[in-house]
Amino acid sequence: MDIIMVILILVVAFFAGMEGILDEFQLHQPIIAASLIGIVTGKPLEGLLLGGTLQLIALGWMNIGAAVAPDAALASIASAILVTVHGAGISEGIALAIPLAVAGQVLTMFVRTVTVAMAHGADKKAAEGSFRGVELFHIGALMLQGLRIAIPAAIILAVPAELVTNALNSIPGWLTGGLAVAGGFIVAVGYAMVINMMATPKLWLFFALGFAISAVGDLNLIAMGIIGVVLALLYLQFSPEFNQSSGGSSNSGSGDPLDDILNDY
Repeated sequence: MDIIMVILILVVAFFAGMEGILDEFQLHQPIIAASLIGIVTGKPLEGLLLGGTLQLIALGWMNIGAAVAPDAALASIASAILVTVHGAGISEGIALAIPLAVAGQVLTMFVRTVTVAMAHGADKKAAEGSFRGVELFHIGALMLQGLRIAIPAAIILAVPAELVTNALNSIPGWLTGGLAVAGGFIVAVGYAMVINMMATPKLWLFFALGFAISAVGDLNLIAMGIIGVVLALLYLQFSPEFNQSSGGSSNSGSGDPLDDILNDY
């Protein structure tokens, strides 16, 4: 295995772990993380197919209050390495992603518990007026989030391909099949949770229209996406919330129409 490829995989894994907390560039999302692993390993198609399927499964995964969602970053990075580096099938990678996500959930809770102690240390440094100390605690906590993905990725890379192949072949077919079926159920649950969050009277019309358009056999996903963008732009153009007269005397609201609409929801 090329050392440059190993370094690039670990870099992708490290940043995916940090993005699980930052949510800035969404590098922890399966479709991005798995695709990056596929590009690094020279198998972009396998990475994209795996990441796209895992993204459907992870649609409804989110942290709510103190409840920590399954770790999509570890699931996508680890399964992508198994598929693109160790030669596992895409179906096997999808089946293994579910238990990997649960294991990552436990690891995430452990790392977050450790970072609580680091936050208290940063508070002490802030009370002492040490800005450098606060920065070090902040950066250290962020590094832990990256290492929680990079270290398991390094362990998977260090395991010989023959051992991984034998381990995958020893998994009973009923187990992998059951995990694959469970993954299909989770896709439906993810869609349902997203739809439930978007369930507002103003959006149900577009939801029904999407079903009608999907029945047209000659339209591919690109055409449907373009139609969706056009409808969204038309909605913004003709909706009264986004076309208030600038010369009016009304001073209600925050001044940001989109922010006011989200607050109403």
